[in-house]
Amino acid sequence: MRARIVIVEDEPDLREAVAEYLGAAGYDVATAETAAAARSLVETQSFHLAILDIAMPGEDGLSFGRWLRSRTPIGIIYATAAGTALDRIVGLELGADDYIVKPYELREVLARVRSVLRRVPQPA
Repeated sequence: MRARIVIVEDEPDLREAVAEYLGAAGYDVATAETAAAARSLVETQSFHLAILDIAMPGEDGLSFGRWLRSRTPIGIIYATAAGTALDRIVGLELGADDYIVKPYELREVLARVRSVLRRVPQPA
């Protein structure tokens, strides 16, 4: 089974670029522009990993990440412009497996995805 990734990002160009890059690397990728849209996806599909923006309209990525973590052993990577040490620490303490600061290289995202997927349980 190919790993399934959900990308929750409100910037359409970035969301599609990451989805295309990870899809070309062999992953099944779904996207959502808000936490509400991602909740609908998660309630009907299983995912191995979520890449979450923190600053989104409506529910933020930190809150959505806590909700995800309470429901499933999914891997979580925060990908956000909030890059101070305090931001990274809060994200990791709230349950993220990794944290990457924008702007980022797509190759780095792929390397971090592979790293997290090595550690997360794979759903059936």
